[in-house]
Amino acid sequence: MPRRVRDSLRQALTQMARRPAVLCGAVVLSCTLVLAIRLSCSRAKAVVAPAPPPSRFFSADAPVADLFLGQLAQAERLRAAAEVSLVCYYAPWCGRSVSARAELERVARRLAGQVQFVAVNCWWNQGRCRKQHNFYQYPVIHLYYQRFGPIEYRGPLTAAYLEQFTRRVMAPLEYLPSRDRLQDFFSYHEPGVVGYFEFNSSPQPPGYMVFLASALQALKRDFQGGVRFAVITNRQVAEAIPLQDFGAVYMRRHSNTSLIFPRHKLNFTSENVCQWAFEHREGLLRWLRPHGGKSRLLDAELQRGAALLVFLPFDPLAGAQPLVREVADVATRYHSCERSQQAESGEQTGNVNEQWLWSRRTPLFEQLCCNTVVLPQSHSISRTHNVCELCINQSAGVEPSEVQAPRCSFHEMEAAMDSFYLKERTFVHLVSRNTECSNIQSTYSPFSYYTACCKTLNEGRADLDNLSEPPSLPSSSFTSSTQLQDEPRTLQNMFAHAESSSSAVNHHFLNGGITGLKCRTNKTLGFYMLDSHLHWKFAVRLGAPENGTTKVFTTIVNVLDEVHYVLDHSEFLKDALENFIRNYSILYSPLKRYLVGESVPRSSNSLINEVTTQSFNSQVMDPEKDVLLFYYTQWCGFCTVLNHVIIQLARFFQGNQKIAVCRINAAKNDLPWEYMVDRFPALLFFPRDRKHASVKFPDLPFTLPNLVRFVLRH
Repeated sequence: MPRRVRDSLRQALTQMARRPAVLCGAVVLSCTLVLAIRLSCSRAKAVVAPAPPPSRFFSADAPVADLFLGQLAQAERLRAAAEVSLVCYYAPWCGRSVSARAELERVARRLAGQVQFVAVNCWWNQGRCRKQHNFYQYPVIHLYYQRFGPIEYRGPLTAAYLEQFTRRVMAPLEYLPSRDRLQDFFSYHEPGVVGYFEFNSSPQPPGYMVFLASALQALKRDFQGGVRFAVITNRQVAEAIPLQDFGAVYMRRHSNTSLIFPRHKLNFTSENVCQWAFEHREGLLRWLRPHGGKSRLLDAELQRGAALLVFLPFDPLAGAQPLVREVADVATRYHSCERSQQAESGEQTGNVNEQWLWSRRTPLFEQLCCNTVVLPQSHSISRTHNVCELCINQSAGVEPSEVQAPRCSFHEMEAAMDSFYLKERTFVHLVSRNTECSNIQSTYSPFSYYTACCKTLNEGRADLDNLSEPPSLPSSSFTSSTQLQDEPRTLQNMFAHAESSSSAVNHHFLNGGITGLKCRTNKTLGFYMLDSHLHWKFAVRLGAPENGTTKVFTTIVNVLDEVHYVLDHSEFLKDALENFIRNYSILYSPLKRYLVGESVPRSSNSLINEVTTQSFNSQVMDPEKDVLLFYYTQWCGFCTVLNHVIIQLARFFQGNQKIAVCRINAAKNDLPWEYMVDRFPALLFFPRDRKHASVKFPDLPFTLPNLVRFVLRH
């Protein structure tokens, strides 16, 4: 092996001696390469320039201590010296931090002297804040009440909402000096927690600081302030609840029994009081504030069941919120099952009219709504009929003085008659000259039961004259216009004409009609409110006008059934909302599914007509044209691939005025269920004069010959 190496080196030296120019070129090239590598490596540190030192982020004239070098220790000193402080951790490059800067400065100018505002640059890599904190997003806003904190603010980054939350931290407890203030405090839909303390002792009454910390714990747990805390110092005011012992904590609930904190079971600590309040609070009405358009908050709530969404223009700093009060009042009465049960059991309710009503009710015929049904003849040769008076028991809470001539709506009577005809054989074979009644328990619905009173009649006029009335109602100021009367009537006018009755639900559920409806129907609703100033884009997607002036929109969304209904706000909000909820709660609801669609495009001479929800009937259901409808969506990749095939098909039939090729964006235009498809792309052919016989394109390749044969075949 060494011999071979020596021979190779000897040959190389011989060749280099014969060609010295090649040797010199190789040496120069090697030196140049080594020098270039050495220079590039020596300049590597100078390629990356150091980041410039940070500068002031907030305005110099704003009352905000801007610690742009990330001085966390100085921020702690400023916070400890103030009673209430707000610390904002920001990143200079963050767009949300930039947009929140002006809002925070506006709040700082309004609350200057009351709150210490501190801003810390938590992005500079040499600052102490960046080394100690690793936030998921920016900005992060923390509030401190003396030594208690941090209380993170997670609400909208607007001046109004931020100021409202800051003021709640500044005054976590509300003082109630009189019974009027106490009544006003309990009138809100949020649950209220009241503590009774005597301030004669020094420096603070026993348990007061624990109660104050409980209110701060509640704000830390729920930034929306779902539970409100207040303090009573007057014995006369406390006796109205009633509270007798100093240090007692009382929680007011609207639809359930109010509670007193059980000191004999739980230690009186801020954590226990806060946990007790949140465990026993009522979820009557909830504010939803989704963070951005991709938030899953709204979807998570809609997955729980049918939801009533009310979009209202909300001002957090306004003292009176009349629209919010109206919605809250409806939600409170809707969930007040205990009041409805007390009324049905005849307990005293405090209202003279209600007491009179419940004391005179009968268990069988209470607030009846009746229609007459003539059953078919039991035998073909018989000249007798069984005539039945079908009466629906209305929901509790209707005062007789408020109802004049109640009538059955078509939807309510249809629901009762469906159950009645299931038991028709029981009444068809009845032969009785006397009135026979049967009280039939209905299914779980807003109507607890209905009653059928039947009698056998001949077709003679005399029997009609002697037709008995059903058991009479208690004496009251109204009579049912559909009850049997003493005057003679013919069989023709004894048939039920429920379709000619009054509007869907105007005759019942009046006044207390919505009270306790949650417990009398299996179509339970969740109540939610959204600020239309922040979340109007959700309302637009559900059918609200994009440039609406009122910014008030109400809808019921049922994700499970894939339907939603929209309220017409031509009426007063409270009345319209009650009727809307009652119509939805009826077993056979008269509400129509709302179809969201794009605006009708301007007429054009294009080969393919664009169909929307509004133009579907006029274009697709035209009885004089054969229509081929192409279903697509903007996110469907296969739909885009087929565009050229659909265009070729439209050109093929361009000369035939009886054939139209149309397309519809199914993601933006809702259609009735019978015209929807389960996948995209899809083709449906609607032949002229036979629209009911529409045909779906079979599972074949989407080619021009297949499409032409499909159209010509049908």
